[in-house]
Amino acid sequence: MKGPSAAVLALAVLAAAAACGAPESAKSKAAQAAEAKLEGRGPITFVAGKDPSGSVRAIVDAWNAAHPQEKVDFQEPTFETDQFRAKVAQAAEAKSDTFSVISMDVILTGEFAKRGYIVPLPEEALDRAAFLPAPLSTATFDGKLYGVPWKTDTGLLFYRKDLLEKHGVEPPTTWEELGAACEKVAKAEKVDCYAGQHKRSEGLTVNVTEVVASAGGAILTDGRPTADTPEAVKGLTFLADAFTKGWIAKEGLTYDEEIGRARFQSGKLLFQRNWPYMYPLADKKGDGNEVAGKFGVVPIPGLSGPGSAALGGQNLAVSAFAKNKATALDFLKFFTAKENQIKNLQVGAHAPVLAAVYDDPGLKAEIPYLATLKAALDKGVSRPAAAQYQEVSAAVQAAGVAVQQGEKTPEQAAKDLQAALTPLFTN
Repeated sequence: MKGPSAAVLALAVLAAAAACGAPESAKSKAAQAAEAKLEGRGPITFVAGKDPSGSVRAIVDAWNAAHPQEKVDFQEPTFETDQFRAKVAQAAEAKSDTFSVISMDVILTGEFAKRGYIVPLPEEALDRAAFLPAPLSTATFDGKLYGVPWKTDTGLLFYRKDLLEKHGVEPPTTWEELGAACEKVAKAEKVDCYAGQHKRSEGLTVNVTEVVASAGGAILTDGRPTADTPEAVKGLTFLADAFTKGWIAKEGLTYDEEIGRARFQSGKLLFQRNWPYMYPLADKKGDGNEVAGKFGVVPIPGLSGPGSAALGGQNLAVSAFAKNKATALDFLKFFTAKENQIKNLQVGAHAPVLAAVYDDPGLKAEIPYLATLKAALDKGVSRPAAAQYQEVSAAVQAAGVAVQQGEKTPEQAAKDLQAALTPLFTN
């Protein structure tokens, strides 16, 4: 599932690609021609981020054993997200078939689609009804499906089950209940109460997106900025109040996923918003872990009930310049088949995208947080989908920093965010 790399997802959209990219019209024609018919069979290449568990390579090996004439060359680079983006962009700008199938972060869908690096998939390419709607939405741009989700991710609220039970407090479903638990439990136990990801990073973009959505708002709606709304102000007000009232310690301004995880596992936090990757780590005894067997997870809280957490994950896309697109499409279907989704979950802890996997009784018994994860995914929201994602994310982070540090009121931050975003979407 989602790991520490969440903090680096804000790395800049490749400036060089924007500067040297071919005219959009030319790229659109290339993509349209490729979409009309995905042809060509033979060997392909597949590039994805490093998977220490080995589950991805095992699935590739199974494909290769069954398709000796259409083998997949699996490339598993160790470089970070910005370098990965650069390599893919460089190959696409050169119209190279270096990469046939690309495993891309969900935030790259809009950029890669608009630049013509990847092709829309045929309507009949997959059974859309089998996929969870939220992850599937991250693979869509301008009404077309540009990828197939193969793993998803979303935020969860980790909480000290032992301490809440000690004080007779239920896990919070609203911000008001969270604040009450901070006042009653955290103060009595002399621990910090809550933390998400509050440093200027992609993690903050995620957290701002979540509080706005959890108050009923959205930063973008139908491709247009909607940041200056009463709902967005309510979401930003929660962040402001959390710091003002001490629910989030001032040190929280420096927290990313890993710093927060370390604080929670050392027993210094009552609540932490993090990704599911944290569950097996927090449940492992030893190495200074004080919370193994003492915590639980629930969906993040919201204004009037369970909130809407941001989605992470990876989508598989077919390069516009791949020679053997028919093979690439078949590989996408194979990789996301139910049996391989289960393998990726059991071996790699990658959250599945097929609804049927979450209904498997054996898996429910094996993985205790699976039902909670499904509930969170059902309400999950995408980060602002835009080809100019770098600029959007930077503006969202600026608003979050200003509110958290008390430099702006939530009302002013919402107005300024709207003003910063509007020029990016003016055609």
